[in-house]
Amino acid sequence: MRLLLGITLALCSFASLASAVDCREEAHQSNRYTVCEVDAGSEDLRLFLKDDAGQILGQFDAIEAFLPDGQSLRFAMNAGMYHPNRTPVGYYIAEGNQEQRLFTKASPGNFGLLPNGVFCIREARADVIETLRFAAEQPDCTYATQSGPMLVIDDALHPRFLPDSTSAFVRNGVGTSTDGQRVVFVKSENSVTFHAFGSFFKDRLKLPQALYFDGKVSRLHAPQIGRSDPGFWLGPIVGVVSDAGGD
Repeated sequence: MRLLLGITLALCSFASLASAVDCREEAHQSNRYTVCEVDAGSEDLRLFLKDDAGQILGQFDAIEAFLPDGQSLRFAMNAGMYHPNRTPVGYYIAEGNQEQRLFTKASPGNFGLLPNGVFCIREARADVIETLRFAAEQPDCTYATQSGPMLVIDDALHPRFLPDSTSAFVRNGVGTSTDGQRVVFVKSENSVTFHAFGSFFKDRLKLPQALYFDGKVSRLHAPQIGRSDPGFWLGPIVGVVSDAGGD
């Protein structure tokens, strides 16, 4: 009986860890994607930028080393554009500490291809919010990162996306449900256009809001599928933290 109880507890613990993030591979319109879904109501979703000494973390293993004993990084992805010194290009806040102001005007490059948006993590929910709406509503975010362009705005593709575009890169981004509970992170596994990437969030994942994080530098950490992408040093990183004994 004790042996059976021990096995049952071990299996429950394993299932709890495995369920922290649901990652899978999907195909849509001849493109391949890795999709990781997070339940914002139950998971410890955070942004990471600097350690306690003010040094930018920049790598998944640096976050693992930064976390207290007994915690682990169950999922992570780069989460917004950054300058050469790896500081955020747009609005960024973590646990009340603001690193950069909100930018509301058009500017060169993908970030300034309006409308852009903010990924906002609050207690028990997370939302992609278009920048001007964010400025008007001023939600109280525990963590927030601004990026651009928006991929999907109120169930519609960004108006500047062209179906016949030839500008294709590996890209990553995030989409959220209306109730802020379903948070879906996506990395393309081949080069895709903005139109194709946005269409995946809108038509396949059925998400009303989605935001582009970056391209070329896109990286994913997903231990449950045996993956932790090496590559460029990063700026802002989004991740899910779990205790050793469960979520």
